[in-house]
Amino acid sequence: MRVLALETSTRAGGVALVDGERLVAEYVLDISVTHSERLLAAVDRVLADARWTPRDLEGLAVSIGPGSFTGLRIGVSTVKGLGWALGLPIAAVPTLDAMAATVPWAALPVCPVLDARRGEVYASLYRRDGAGLRREWEYLALPPAELAGRLGEPTLLVGDGAAGVDSPHARRLPAPRRVPSPACVAVLGRERLRLGDTVGAAELVPLYLRPSQAELRRRAATIR
Repeated sequence: MRVLALETSTRAGGVALVDGERLVAEYVLDISVTHSERLLAAVDRVLADARWTPRDLEGLAVSIGPGSFTGLRIGVSTVKGLGWALGLPIAAVPTLDAMAATVPWAALPVCPVLDARRGEVYASLYRRDGAGLRREWEYLALPPAELAGRLGEPTLLVGDGAAGVDSPHARRLPAPRRVPSPACVAVLGRERLRLGDTVGAAELVPLYLRPSQAELRRRAATIR
């Protein structure tokens, strides 16, 4: 199955193409230019480099969060448009699941950690068993100190929030390996598509663990 995947949950976003088990292309760019300015250009580039057209695609995958509110809205909206225009099935991939999948070789439990701003991080915990990675926690938004207190054994931390978790049990990857991977979104998305675990374009929504700052301001204005 030929799948296009988008990852926009952090500033280091990108796109990937897979064809069955083969990673055809992955493009990641960690710069201040917004996803709205570069995402479709990145899609056009990887398709052109692979010598594919949009009609060659058989499915779409997108990282749905948690993560940057603006980035997730852009990624989800882009996939909605592509899904409607091309009539393709869509796989919604939680960002923390895809981040945990970047270290399939890990013998330790894996804790993906994203900076959630406002003194919090997004996190969950995964452990490998015979069936693959198994998530043991809910998707959480919590202070780094609270997350540190939850770590009761040596644990591999990945993600841009890992450095702020002060725990003797924390084991961290080098910085270049901490960003979310569009390729992992593609691989997890392809598996969901294969199993028929899809979502319609109209029903596709980001996974938010807390209200945005704009939503909090609207609520405050309503109360006043």
